[in-house]
Amino acid sequence: MEAWHGGALIGFDLETTGTEPGESRIVTAAVIEVRGGEVRDRRGWLADPGIPIPEQASAIHGISTERAAAEGRPAREVADEVARALVGHWRSGAVVVAYNAAFDLSLLTAELVRYGLPSLADRLGGSATGPVIDPLTIDRAVDRYRRGKRTLEAVCGVYGVTLEAAHDAGADALAAVQVARAIAVRHPEVAGMTPADLHDRQSTWHARWARDFQSYLRRQGSPDAVIDPAWPLRGLVPAQRTPGETS
Repeated sequence: MEAWHGGALIGFDLETTGTEPGESRIVTAAVIEVRGGEVRDRRGWLADPGIPIPEQASAIHGISTERAAAEGRPAREVADEVARALVGHWRSGAVVVAYNAAFDLSLLTAELVRYGLPSLADRLGGSATGPVIDPLTIDRAVDRYRRGKRTLEAVCGVYGVTLEAAHDAGADALAAVQVARAIAVRHPEVAGMTPADLHDRQSTWHARWARDFQSYLRRQGSPDAVIDPAWPLRGLVPAQRTPGETS
């Protein structure tokens, strides 16, 4: 049977107004279909988030409040179309790949709630969301003690993946797929799992990392630090993108 990294992988990425998945809004989104390493389909969205985009966020992804308002589509429509695209791929048997998936999927979930739209689970007939592959979660598990940053750009360097334009949703989505494939090639034990088993294993890996990182932060003088152990959907508050590990 073909290993998962040789089949249909759907890169997914959001660029947003901030780092809180429960409060931030979608600015750009990308869903890219890759089969056997080749891009077969590419979809992208620019949304008008309906709120000002902070200058710090604009400096990262390059989209200003003015541009989003002038060129972006209503955020409700974008959230609905992105959700329909992901669910369509899951129904076809594909695997969704997202770097730091818990952030992107939690933020999309919050947007669907905000606009009174069906959740991902509702669209899947009540089934759990997935399978999802998160190269960040896997990399933390298989190379646990490697020093240095684990941003998408940094991890691309580790696995020899070219990231054409960091913080462009399309480029990040494609790079996430390429990193996932590279991890599978380097680590046969990851390649040998089924997507469903790998999805479940990542939940365990993330919970272990969250526990360890929370303990570290508390030892470093942040006694109230809380790192959400849930994966791939977080409790939304107060979970954040971990500093230095955004896509």
